[in-house]
Amino acid sequence: MAAVVDALRAFFAPSTFVIDNENPGDVVARENLLDRAMGPERRRKSSEKLRSGRVPAEGLAFVARDLDGHVIGTVRLWNVEAGVSREGHSIPALLLGPLAVDPAHEGKGIGGMLMRAAIEEAKNRGHGAILLVGDAAYYERFGFFAARTQHLVMPGPFERNRFLALELRDAWLEGAAGLIVANGRKLALPPVRRAA
Repeated sequence: MAAVVDALRAFFAPSTFVIDNENPGDVVARENLLDRAMGPERRRKSSEKLRSGRVPAEGLAFVARDLDGHVIGTVRLWNVEAGVSREGHSIPALLLGPLAVDPAHEGKGIGGMLMRAAIEEAKNRGHGAILLVGDAAYYERFGFFAARTQHLVMPGPFERNRFLALELRDAWLEGAAGLIVANGRKLALPPVRRAA
């Protein structure tokens, strides 16, 4: 029922935001938004261990902007290996998160639009599956379920019923088992200057 109410609210609400690709100038606004929406505990989550020191998957970082251009929502996807197949091959996938909307703009359909944009672009780029840790009641509307993650584990503590997956290609995660491991591009660090 909550999904229906959210969809109706978004349908009748005037369009007061746009979905855009994240750019380097959005970093401070995004981090401030995440702190407001999720609090300082967000940095201690198992998902954060997979994102630390990495950059999002190519073309898969989005923001929602209000009509003045301010960042009011964010979602990113990250390259990971979703365990191994029955044959022992690593399975490439994406990890979604965090998804956040500025508390002052909740209930306008922003989170849903960010999710749909991220899923559609991941499909267009040929990815096979998206994983996330989140509220099943919210993410099931986008096709995320716990059944495909039953033999996968996150690095560190996580709640099994909140570990969800969406297959973008049929049977992509069939037989997948093991630890989720980050495999995306590493964050470039500035060169170290040595004293002369």
